[in-house]
Amino acid sequence: MKWSSVLLAAALAVSFQARAEEPKAAEPKPAPAAKKIWAEAYLGKKAPELKVEKWLTEKPATEGKFVMIDFWATWCGPCRKAIPELNKFQEKFRDKLVVIGISDEEEAKVKPFSEKEIRYSSAIDTKGETKKAMKVSGIPHVILLNPKGVVVWEGFPLLDGYELTEDVVKRLLEAKVE
Repeated sequence: MKWSSVLLAAALAVSFQARAEEPKAAEPKPAPAAKKIWAEAYLGKKAPELKVEKWLTEKPATEGKFVMIDFWATWCGPCRKAIPELNKFQEKFRDKLVVIGISDEEEAKVKPFSEKEIRYSSAIDTKGETKKAMKVSGIPHVILLNPKGVVVWEGFPLLDGYELTEDVVKRLLEAKVE
């Protein structure tokens, strides 16, 4: 009798634990404002000045264009995973968009990698001045500025549910700039 009570209690405990760990069926995603970003939020605000120590490519002409800045590093797996998408954005939207990758690593590390993998503007900022100004504490971190320098998208470009996709970029580029 004692054993059956113990077994019943154990079975119930396991059952309740399993139920508690089941994913909820239709939990709504949090509103975009609740999205966790690893930087100070600048959405809707003018971004700090872009400071570059050295361009590894020709300095891009940004006048009148949207500017996408990717804070990244060669050692960062998610950063490297985002590069093909950023390459596509630069190619597809080149008339309206300039993509810039900024690393705080040394040129000797970044240049060979960027020459082989990156098809957009690339720069280094070993002092991390722009990164510090935006209080970026995690990478990859992407910001998209409209032609007036106002941030219209920011965050981790691969974040589930908030991915920076071609459709998202297209919609932002087509939005009226005020």
